Amino acid sequence: MTKADIVDTIFEKVGLSKKEAQDIVENLFDTMKQTFVEGESIKISGFGTFNVRKKLARRGRNPKTGQDLEITPRRVITFRVSNQLKKELERLDA
Repeated sequence: MTKADIVDTIFEKVGLSKKEAQDIVENLFDTMKQTFVEGESIKISGFGTFNVRKKLARRGRNPKTGQDLEITPRRVITFRVSNQLKKELERLDA
């Protein structure tokens, strides 16, 4: 699913204009991006939690050349699915 698909779904289900739906989606993602930049988590009840995690510098290896290298420290976003959504997905697999 793409951002455009989300806009179309809001347009169809809520009845807003496409421009209003696009503005809502853009504002949502801008807010999420800013929250991640500030290092905060986002918890969406019944869906899951997005966490910003700091990874330390570590040794790595170029898989093509086998040469050792230093992987710089960085921040990554992880997602942990809620128990409610996990149960729903498992129910669909059964």
